[in-house]
Amino acid sequence: LGVYGPLLRTWGERLGARGADADDLVQDVLAVVVRRFPEFVHPEKPGAFRGWLRAIAANCARDFWRSRRRVPVAPGGTDFGEYLARLEDPADPLAREWDREHDRAVTRHLLDRIRAEFEPATWELFCRFVIDGQPADAVARAAGTTPNAVYIAKSRVLARLREEAAGLVW
Repeated sequence: LGVYGPLLRTWGERLGARGADADDLVQDVLAVVVRRFPEFVHPEKPGAFRGWLRAIAANCARDFWRSRRRVPVAPGGTDFGEYLARLEDPADPLAREWDREHDRAVTRHLLDRIRAEFEPATWELFCRFVIDGQPADAVARAAGTTPNAVYIAKSRVLARLREEAAGLVW
């Protein structure tokens, strides 16, 4: 399931799938992705893959609930069909929320993969500055180092993150 399983499960649960139903929906989405991936042509536009994945997830959710002859209530009590249509519209705030969550999930996954390559002190500086959003001066003071060391830690981790993300379909 890797990076996408938890993201898809979270969204499946928002779409009313629980327990084994949520697992089934995740499997349905991933099966379609695997089956149709050879057809995916990346237009070299950022976010193309996540939009494609979002559309597959919405279609699978529609099929999933149709096959069970149930229409769940969408989050906030809204119409389920309207909710899925909003999810498929890249300009809708709901679709943008999906995109943000997708990007966070992929980034977290990549950071987990590279973490062991850094000294704990470097990782701590990076996390406090980049992830937690603390000012470089405050991070440096708390760690007993200089703001320049904080910027160097950020630069090193982000360079490695970019390298790890190269070739990844976004």
